[in-house]
Amino acid sequence: MSLADGFTVRLGRRTQLREGGRVLVGGSPTRVARLTPVAAALIVDRQLIVRGATGRALAEHLMAAGLAEPVASSLSPIPLAQLSVVIPVKDRSAQLARLLASIPPAVAETIVVDDGSDDADAVAAVARSSGAVLVAHPDNRGSAAARNTGLSRVRTPFVAFIDSDVVVEPECFDTLLRHFADPRLAMAAPRVLGLEGEAANWITRYENSRSSLDLGTDSASVRPRSPVTWVSSTCLVARVDRLGAGFDPSMHVGEDVDLVWRLVAEGLRVRFEPAAVVRHEHRTHLRTWLGRKFFYGTGAHPLAARHPVDIPPVVLPPWGAVLLVALLAQRRWSIPVALATAVVVANRIARRIGHVHDRRAIATHLTLSGVAASIAQGFALLVRHWWPAAALGSVFSRRLRRAVLLAAVADAVWEFVRLRPGLDPLRFGLARRLDDLAYGAGVWWGALRGRSLAALRPALTRTSGQRGV
Repeated sequence: MSLADGFTVRLGRRTQLREGGRVLVGGSPTRVARLTPVAAALIVDRQLIVRGATGRALAEHLMAAGLAEPVASSLSPIPLAQLSVVIPVKDRSAQLARLLASIPPAVAETIVVDDGSDDADAVAAVARSSGAVLVAHPDNRGSAAARNTGLSRVRTPFVAFIDSDVVVEPECFDTLLRHFADPRLAMAAPRVLGLEGEAANWITRYENSRSSLDLGTDSASVRPRSPVTWVSSTCLVARVDRLGAGFDPSMHVGEDVDLVWRLVAEGLRVRFEPAAVVRHEHRTHLRTWLGRKFFYGTGAHPLAARHPVDIPPVVLPPWGAVLLVALLAQRRWSIPVALATAVVVANRIARRIGHVHDRRAIATHLTLSGVAASIAQGFALLVRHWWPAAALGSVFSRRLRRAVLLAAVADAVWEFVRLRPGLDPLRFGLARRLDDLAYGAGVWWGALRGRSLAALRPALTRTSGQRGV
């Protein structure tokens, strides 16, 4: 399986070009790559068009390293007639009708799987009126089983799984299908935004800016321990012959993440493409909203049981852990130790990239980025993943109370400044903390029920996150 001539990739927004295009800095994990003169000449205006074996190998390397992403608009279209749509639903007939109206008529077939609805007649009537194929489960088996039932009926090369509380925007499927010009691509997912025109309250305003389902504005390769580690089954387009048996029907949460990680483990690619968009109906009531966040958190334990290496809440280099422990201690020596650690790391990076002319500037930049990332992950542990333990410890430790308060405020301020939400700072900060409390409670509930803390253990990498290539 290799990329065809004409396949186009563009350097990522965070990938830096240095020394006249001969050196690339970026990727995941971050690396410093020196290109040969021939390879550097192939990148024009931050784009590479595959022509021949050299360009093909370079494009593969750039994508694998997270330094570049495919340009969907430049790839060959795939007819919608090669796509079938599978919709699992339990009741929600009004939402189902809205979704069916948004699906392009050019798709080969739409299959609605009624997963034990209480009002099955209403669901059947909506499916019939839209011309969809209806398959009914006599009882509720879960979304994973419903998707698998629909998958077994698909006869096209590609399938789209869509939740019933979604609206598909025009060109979404076309954009995602173009990515399958990459023969190793097994699955692609769009950006999930809030439903336009829905009644707005403080919860929906927060979700419109900071939804758990919205993975941002940057196209990315999806894989464990990367900036985008998962995509949601809210909407997925996949190559049917790569799905095998499909979703794990024993999982009622996290089954989408499990499938993504299994595909990646097989050497296939999964892609997040924000240029394709679907609209999701956010929950508007506090109880159901917090319940959903808690539910998401409970998925960490079954994922840890299946993918113990891929699930850690944070991934730190050893020096990042040293830095966090020093700062958390809040002693007179804390700042000097943290500074000394950063200096040692910067010097080590500079030595490793000795082939680069401005290695000191690059090493300083990478070290500062690493320090910021380590502190952000430390904040996440205190106010999200480990908050029950942090709250208990705060009763006995004034230093820990200060650290938790700083983490709670700094995290909310940073997110508010970064996102510029349509919500005042106070309510945004409150929603941010409630979001983390509910999710973290779900993680701990799942861990305690499963009698395993695997989903709560951080991971230490044996690399600083920078490599010379």
